[in-house]
Amino acid sequence: MKISLLLSIASIGSFNAKFMGNDALAAEGMLKLGIHLTKNGLPSPETCTLDTAAVRREWATLTPKERIAFTDAVNCLHKLPAKTPASVAPGARSRYDDLVVTHIQQSLTIHGTGNFLTWHRYFTWVFEQTLRDGCSYKGTFPYYNWAHYANDPKNGPFSTGAPPACLAMVRCVTSGPFKDFKTNMGPLQTMLQLPGSGLPKNPQADGLGYNPRCLRRDISLQAANATSDAEVVNLIKNYWDIASFQAEYQGAFAEGRMGVHTGGHYTIGGDAGSDFYNSPADPAFYPHHAMIDRVWWIWQNLDLEKRETALAGSVGPIGDPNAKNTTLSDKLVTGPYVGYPDVSIGDAMSTLAGPFCYIYA
Repeated sequence: MKISLLLSIASIGSFNAKFMGNDALAAEGMLKLGIHLTKNGLPSPETCTLDTAAVRREWATLTPKERIAFTDAVNCLHKLPAKTPASVAPGARSRYDDLVVTHIQQSLTIHGTGNFLTWHRYFTWVFEQTLRDGCSYKGTFPYYNWAHYANDPKNGPFSTGAPPACLAMVRCVTSGPFKDFKTNMGPLQTMLQLPGSGLPKNPQADGLGYNPRCLRRDISLQAANATSDAEVVNLIKNYWDIASFQAEYQGAFAEGRMGVHTGGHYTIGGDAGSDFYNSPADPAFYPHHAMIDRVWWIWQNLDLEKRETALAGSVGPIGDPNAKNTTLSDKLVTGPYVGYPDVSIGDAMSTLAGPFCYIYA
């Protein structure tokens, strides 16, 4: 097993001037992953090896050309016709929107649940595949390390700045690669739904009606505090079992903590970034959730013997006392119009098995 290859990949992160504690834990986890694979072998050597595994990289480490290739692919997907029938979602006007529909429809059964981490791992991977299959994207899939920008999120990649260094502008996106990007569905539950906000209501109660408007962002330093390096390191190091890890990750709201996951969404804010249901309508959703996946991947790597298949929680509507316990055989579903097969939770526990073949730098 090529531990040296893993260490070489891990060193990519150290080239970032903002190398932090969570990055050090990623490098430690990479070493432990190498030791684990040397002892136990690859989980799916016939379909995935370390030589063939894709390497996901932090946005800031991408070259300007690589950033443009990614944002061009996202815009391409937003121009392709939807596969979702108008009878299901009149607001779905693009291939990009097909995935938004799925998230809107399933939101109450994929948050605060035992499938939260695996469902979003698979959903983010499916989005990557639609970029590759539909728009011939060849590059790496980027993640957004919130901790690198938590002290000054308004100068992060989702805020003000000239393209291609940034992904957007504050409020309505008026320049950069997403200046013409439209949000077609929602809103359903967004921080901008306040009197006088000017945010138009969706014509349907389920949020799937056609409601075109500009992409808005409202960068929040307060929310960014929940994604600081100290918060991320604390999450990885001090929550040993999957039940407490995923609960803290998603937010202990009764105790006044929004959690890293919610903090990342609300740092970007706006419409649709702060919308519980419609958040994938903002392209920032996907680099954010790649980072959600990376933190879980780091946590898993630090003790793979105990954590690679660790599950807790139930599968069903949030708070349903009759929901059944999550199992490895439960299915992760993206729906008939997204076009990718259902997979089991067990197939989504490792990024080197099931449909996946990737690691993080």
